[in-house]
Amino acid sequence: MFKKSLADLKTSAPLRSSDRRKLKQRILQSFPVLQPEEGDVLVPDGLQSQKFSTHLEEPGVAYLSPDGDPLWFTVGKGSDELIPTVYTLWKRPDLLPFLSTPAPVVPKLIGGADLMIPGVVQHSPTLSLDQLVSVTQYRHGAIGPPLAVGRMAVSSDTLRSAEEADIKGKAVYVWHTWKDALWEMGTSKKADVPSPREIQVPHEETSGEGDGQDPDAAAQPGPNDGARSTGSEPGSTVAEQSGAEADPEAQSNTSTAKLTPEDVSSLLRSALTQAISTTLFGLPPSSFPMSASTFWSTYILPARPAYALDMYGLPDASPIDVKHSTYKNVKTFLKTSAKDGLIKLKETKSDIMVTAVSPKHADVLKHRSHRTTGDLDAKVKKAETREQKEREAAEKRKGEIQVAELWKPLGSTVPLFVAAEKETSELYSIADIKTMLNDYISSRRLINANDQQYINVGSDQALAGAVSVKGEETPEFMKRDELLKRVRAHMQTWHEVSADGKDVVRKKGELKPISVVVKIRQGRKACTLLSGFEPFGLEAEELAEELRKTCASSTAVTPIPGKPNSLEVMIQGKQINAVTDLLLARGVPKRWIESADLSIAKKK
Repeated sequence: MFKKSLADLKTSAPLRSSDRRKLKQRILQSFPVLQPEEGDVLVPDGLQSQKFSTHLEEPGVAYLSPDGDPLWFTVGKGSDELIPTVYTLWKRPDLLPFLSTPAPVVPKLIGGADLMIPGVVQHSPTLSLDQLVSVTQYRHGAIGPPLAVGRMAVSSDTLRSAEEADIKGKAVYVWHTWKDALWEMGTSKKADVPSPREIQVPHEETSGEGDGQDPDAAAQPGPNDGARSTGSEPGSTVAEQSGAEADPEAQSNTSTAKLTPEDVSSLLRSALTQAISTTLFGLPPSSFPMSASTFWSTYILPARPAYALDMYGLPDASPIDVKHSTYKNVKTFLKTSAKDGLIKLKETKSDIMVTAVSPKHADVLKHRSHRTTGDLDAKVKKAETREQKEREAAEKRKGEIQVAELWKPLGSTVPLFVAAEKETSELYSIADIKTMLNDYISSRRLINANDQQYINVGSDQALAGAVSVKGEETPEFMKRDELLKRVRAHMQTWHEVSADGKDVVRKKGELKPISVVVKIRQGRKACTLLSGFEPFGLEAEELAEELRKTCASSTAVTPIPGKPNSLEVMIQGKQINAVTDLLLARGVPKRWIESADLSIAKKK
């Protein structure tokens, strides 16, 4: 919403004391988590208001601190809903329920993108459609500061369903982010991002062995921590189930739940049955015996239930560790599990080995599969890997020659573009044409009622004219792909070539790939012929000189008969690979290079 500079920005004006008090009261009513005394911090004396319009011409009002930092804003004609800015959320990070996303996604949000469902790593347990939320960067062992504000595009139920059904789509419609145009209005725009909030889980003291607690154990958030559940869900906590497995779909309001050693033991037991029913069940017999350390780190720890993170307000799964349980160590846990019949063990002098698992055990059979912390880690890693590939591809494209295929309305397609209220003098990409056709079909209701993959071409004169072929009868119905192909075929072809440091070249006509061909000349001598490189901004003499050095062969530049201003570079020998490598190094995209060895056919 604020990815571009604000338009029609009015002069700021101080609020009257009575208006400020009313504004503070509205905020306290809208955000019950706030205490009355916090109203003076978030709605301070000297508050100013400033009217603006977004680049989409939506009117709004920003409320600025005395120093000029925007603290609240409203958007939309007649709207009085107050939305906190990132400046405000840095003062009170838990003001809104949150969703966390991997670091590689954050730049996309700042660039104006909405948060997609696959990009959500963690979220507050209860989220409803259209609810205001903050978006934080996922931090292992901590909660990152809010970096964006938006509205939920789906509910938390949909997010949970997406974990199993691989649902795509938007999770949050992002309205405002750190470093966008609204943020840049503030005088504190260069302020450092707050540090992630480290959270420590307070464990209940237990008597006997292992009273000392690990200082690295993560913990229950305090009253103001953003990892807290913002709503309640029916069911019971792990502690209430007295050792029975927790049902991830039936959790109670756990904002005050305390992670006890008994809870940790129950969660680890659930992880074991999860692992046996999934990953361990499918292992071949040759995988056993397996060392206790491998069994624990590879299969049990990744199978810990992810719902426990929200249930206990944990930033990560480190508190769900055997040293925080009633077992105190892995060996005791495994021996207890073996005694219960879930696994079989064999002790050696130096280690304890797992020799088998029991997938038909009653606890395994009644186990309800849950989303695991390993799934969360895999999701983060997948997002980071995808972002890394995108960065590498973008880096590679920096020096690459950019080629755009374009089309201009011509002849029978002009009336269609006029009817669609599009400029007939503009050039359009294939994506533009496709979008135009989809919008036109939808607005004119041309989708066939009996078979929606067909379009009622015959019922629209402009569309029928654009796809008609001389000498053929215009079909009454046509599939979208065929429709797009015909419209494009009746348009005028153009192309655009751009490269770093050079002017953009836009010309009429279809761009043909560079030709690299091996032929037999002068008896049985093979040579490689390179042509069609001029549209890509490459010089014949430069190519010939470089290929002479690279191939250690003689080269020559000659005009192509019948093609004015077109030259051909001849390289002695079969040099397709060397020529292709040079063209790629010069930034020519691979799809615009065509090669063929015609010498083989000649010899035959």
